[in-house]
Amino acid sequence: MATDTAPRPVEFDDSGLNVWSDEESFEVTRERIAEYAAATNDPIPAHLSGDIAPPVFAIVPVFEAMMMPVIDVVPMDVFGRVVHGEQDFHFHRPIRPGDRLVSRARAIGYEGRENGTTITIHIECRADDGELVNEQYLTAFFRNIDVGKRVGSSGPAHKFDAGLADRPPVAAVAQHVDDDQTYRYAPASGDPVPLHLDEQVAKDAGLPGIIAHGLCTMAMSSWAVLTEAADSDVHKLKRFAVRFSKMVFPGDDLETRIWRIDGTGGENAYAFRTIRGADSVLTDGLAIIAD
Repeated sequence: MATDTAPRPVEFDDSGLNVWSDEESFEVTRERIAEYAAATNDPIPAHLSGDIAPPVFAIVPVFEAMMMPVIDVVPMDVFGRVVHGEQDFHFHRPIRPGDRLVSRARAIGYEGRENGTTITIHIECRADDGELVNEQYLTAFFRNIDVGKRVGSSGPAHKFDAGLADRPPVAAVAQHVDDDQTYRYAPASGDPVPLHLDEQVAKDAGLPGIIAHGLCTMAMSSWAVLTEAADSDVHKLKRFAVRFSKMVFPGDDLETRIWRIDGTGGENAYAFRTIRGADSVLTDGLAIIAD
């Protein structure tokens, strides 16, 4: 009987690289911002009131555009093997209620590895007058798929220095994933994937039950960093990146641990991890915060 342990040879289509997707439009409302903040247990008043968007809300306007370029590169029959590997936000300004945003995305490269293949998507989100609001790098990981080569480029690095774990963090923030977290996050984010909402679908996929959205966990880590290192002011956050390393489940108790690292001219840098017991569920966390 065949097993799923050996990487499957697959060929990606290089002609789909660096081709921008069609643009997707999104109008930001105060109510949608407030809904997203509440769905991620965000304690920051300006977010909960909808006055300004939390940082990871930036995924909402680009959701329709962000995975479209993958279809031009990756064969459709392997999409069942894809997971969200990394997410890296670069902020030019926060999102505000009343913004009319336009997003587009392109695949910029892929790389075969022993256990699978990564593909990197570069996303632009602009105001309708052309102002660049944020850029994002999404890394998708296709498990047990072997393309056998590296083509194009990957996103900017944000590797966690393992030596930091030997030092006490400057802050540690406790968090809890509520039993109904996924049911609140799905409509607030626009992510209806059944693995987060349907116990039977999750079990049929070999999981013990529904799993939390990785971006919800990332959003929870973002407010931990903002409250501890940026005076709860989203205007100061210039970059926020993570690698998704373990699944998170409703009912989990988490802790985001934050370390100060060297920054550059006028900016402070922080590394962080979000843990559950002995497991790191978010790793390679990096936050760049303006003075």
